[in-house]
Amino acid sequence: MTVAIGLSTYLEHTEMGLWKRPATVLPKVYSDCVIAAGGVVLALPPQPPAPAAVARVLDAVDGLIITGGKDVDARLYGQEPHPENDAPRPDRDAWEIALVRAALERDLPFLGICRGLQVLNVALGGTLIQHLPDVIGSTRYSYGNATFADNPVHTVPGTRIAGMLGPELTVKSYHHQALDRVADGLTVSARGDDGVVQAVEIDGARFGVAVQWHPEESPDDLRLFEGLIAAAAAR
Repeated sequence: MTVAIGLSTYLEHTEMGLWKRPATVLPKVYSDCVIAAGGVVLALPPQPPAPAAVARVLDAVDGLIITGGKDVDARLYGQEPHPENDAPRPDRDAWEIALVRAALERDLPFLGICRGLQVLNVALGGTLIQHLPDVIGSTRYSYGNATFADNPVHTVPGTRIAGMLGPELTVKSYHHQALDRVADGLTVSARGDDGVVQAVEIDGARFGVAVQWHPEESPDDLRLFEGLIAAAAAR
């Protein structure tokens, strides 16, 4: 069967030839990985999160990926924004949080990537470390200048992530934030060698995982995408 995977997208000001206007955009590597893993892609740009709209969108997909992007607004988890945070994107925050909550109610197969992990945690009542260098004393997870950092990840034995990826792996990182208080209903399934949360699983879900790294930047390793698509096909 053909499995349709919805991917959240950016809404950014872009230049296309003579035209300069807002556009729905997403790095092609995301869709490349979904297609290579056997799925087809439906783009889900930010829009007003009316319950009927969210429901109609999720009716059309077999699985959901919340992708990377700008920082989640700190006010959504009860904090004032750190000076290093991105300018808030309330359109995307509201849309993706609504998608996540509705997807969990349906037990829709779910994969969160970088920001997607953070959206999941905030949607369920968790909090974030707003600027990791303040806590760990380095920029090892975000070099800036569009350069991904290689970092080791250690999985938690007995978790789905461990079963899929093995006890340890090296991943591509580009984030200055991370999970702080992990929301109820989530289980930590991987950490960095410094203890920073690198993956969680949704308790009791058919397939519900989220990672802090960028698996789409390692297209020779499709295991997370293949796991999502297999669960969506089985559903």
